[in-house]
Amino acid sequence: MPLTHTLGDVTVIALSDGEGPFFLPRKKAFPQATDEHWRLADERYPGAVTPDGEWLLRFRCFAIRRDDDVILVDTGIGPANSPAANWAPVPGRLPDELAAAGIDPADVRTVVLTHLHTDHCGWAVVDTPYFPNAEYLLQRADADAVDELNPALRERLLAPLADAGQLRLVEGETKIRPGVTAVHTPGHTPGHQAVLIEYADKPTLITGDLLVHAVQIVAPDLAYTFEMDPGAARESRANLIAPGVVLASAHLPEPFTPIS
Repeated sequence: MPLTHTLGDVTVIALSDGEGPFFLPRKKAFPQATDEHWRLADERYPGAVTPDGEWLLRFRCFAIRRDDDVILVDTGIGPANSPAANWAPVPGRLPDELAAAGIDPADVRTVVLTHLHTDHCGWAVVDTPYFPNAEYLLQRADADAVDELNPALRERLLAPLADAGQLRLVEGETKIRPGVTAVHTPGHTPGHQAVLIEYADKPTLITGDLLVHAVQIVAPDLAYTFEMDPGAARESRANLIAPGVVLASAHLPEPFTPIS
């Protein structure tokens, strides 16, 4: 069964779509990280390390369920012929994970795409929108930058969603449900967004790629080589990653990581 995190009447469900070693040596992915950074990260988060000392990458999506209402944040690496197939361990497991959580694709009412990288939108469209009753939320800044991010996604992802009337482009902070907010966190991509769930004094942040490796918990200032604007990404992390927040992360070793 998928792992869950409960906040009052809201359940956050971690859905694993796959895992595998990253295609670059980790020292190239984080060129500013020192040996001490790596030592601390490996000591605190050993699940992020392959047997040969490289980066073991998880690929997760998250469902937010309150009664019969289901929000899905990101759609993973996708099937065998997905846009991520040239680098990620496809086919992904998301359909089986959803079934194990008791979620039919038709149950999903909202899909939040944190950004237009292929490991986060793989199951969004499989010929037709995979979640037929869902509104898909994407920051307009990423849609505007699609030709720079991945031009193939214009016809493969954005056009089918728009043609089906299921694409909603948003700008900046967007309330999704009471206590659930999409927060614009630019840097990794121009329109990157995270999802903040606020319950009492226990906020949970579904991060997308706001951070991608445990070394960025050890040293949040560290840039990732695939950040389009490292300065903006650093500022976005500083604004949201704080003691008391639980990170629901796509790529960290554990799906729910409290920050102390």
